[in-house]
Amino acid sequence: MDPKIMKIAEQFALEGEIASVNSLGAGFINDTLTITMKGSDRPAYILQRKNHNVFPDVPGMMDNIWRVTKHIKAKVEAAGGDPMRETLTVVPTKDGALYYKADDGTYWAVCVFIKDSVTYDHADSTALAYKGGEGCGRFQAQLADFKEPLAETIKGFHNIRIRFDQWDEAVKNDAAGRVASLSEEIGWIESRREKMLDFWKMVETGELPLRVTHNDTKLSNVLFDKEGEVLCMIDLDTCMLSTALNDVGDALRSYTNTGAEDEKDLGKVSMDLDIYKAYIQGYLSQMRPYLTAKEIEMLPFSGLYITYEQVLRFLMDYINGDTYYKTAYADHNLVRTHAQYKLLTSMEEQFAQMQEI
Repeated sequence: MDPKIMKIAEQFALEGEIASVNSLGAGFINDTLTITMKGSDRPAYILQRKNHNVFPDVPGMMDNIWRVTKHIKAKVEAAGGDPMRETLTVVPTKDGALYYKADDGTYWAVCVFIKDSVTYDHADSTALAYKGGEGCGRFQAQLADFKEPLAETIKGFHNIRIRFDQWDEAVKNDAAGRVASLSEEIGWIESRREKMLDFWKMVETGELPLRVTHNDTKLSNVLFDKEGEVLCMIDLDTCMLSTALNDVGDALRSYTNTGAEDEKDLGKVSMDLDIYKAYIQGYLSQMRPYLTAKEIEMLPFSGLYITYEQVLRFLMDYINGDTYYKTAYADHNLVRTHAQYKLLTSMEEQFAQMQEI
C-alpha cells in the first residue's frame, strides 16, 4: 500500500481504522480508489484525486457537490427513502474541509461507497435506456427548486458561441497544416452554424431557463441497485447551472449511437429511434411537470446540438494537431469526427419522428 496514498486517506473523517486502499481503475479525468476498513472485506469509501487542470476551482466544485447532495438528501428523507443510498455522501476531512490538498499540490475528496450497487456502460435495451432517462430526470426534478449559487466548474461548458470563437481561431491558425484537406468537413460545421447559435440564444435570453444540471449524463454515471432500479446519479464534478437540454442531449448522443464513438465502419453508426423513445419517456416520467413548453419542444434538437458540438470539437482538435483528446493513431480525431457526423446526420434524417415522440 502506497504510504503517500495512506497518508491522504487518513486526513478524512472516516469511521474506523483503514485496512487497505486499492485502485478502482484510472478514469478519463480523475484517479479513483476504494478504502476498506478493518473488520470488513468490502469497500466503505471512495477516494478520488480531482484533476486540477480540468477543474481549476476544486473548492468551488466540492462546495457545489455538498450543496446539491444536501438538497437531494432532504428530498429523499421527506419521501421516506434512504438518503445514504439515493445520493452521494461527501466525507469531510478531520478539519471539516470538503477536500484535502496534498503536499504535491494534488486535490483529493472522499465519499461513502454505496454498497450493493451496479453501473452499466451501454444502453443495450430500451428498458435500460428508460431507466437511464428516469435517473437523469429524477436528479433534475429533485433540484428543480434549488436556489443556492453554484460555481461554474468548467467555464463555458456546452456554450457554442465560445466553441465557435475557438473554432474560428483554429481554422485561421491551421496549426497542423490540415485545413486545406478538410473543405468538406469544415463545410459540415459552417452550414449549421446559425442554427446552433439560434438554439444557444434561447439560453442566453432565458427562453430556455437555467437549471441545476449534471453535465455528464452517460449511462455509467447512473447508479442502480441489484434489482435494476435507479439509486442516484454519481460523478457530480460537472454539476452546475445550465439548460436541462444539455443533459438530455449529452445522454442521447451516447445512448442512441449504434456504433462506437470512433467507429471506422460508418455503416454501423446510426441513431436508434427505439432507444431515443425509451430515454425520452423515462426522462419525462420525472421532469415533465417542471419543464416549460419551449423546453419540451426543443428536447429532440438537444441531441443534434450536443452531437454537433462533439463533431466540432473532434475536428477542431484534429486541425490543432491533436492537442486535447488522447489519440491512438494519426487520424484518430478525424475518424471520430466522421463517426459523430454520421450520428448527427442520422438524427437529422429522423428528426420529424423524434419530434412526434
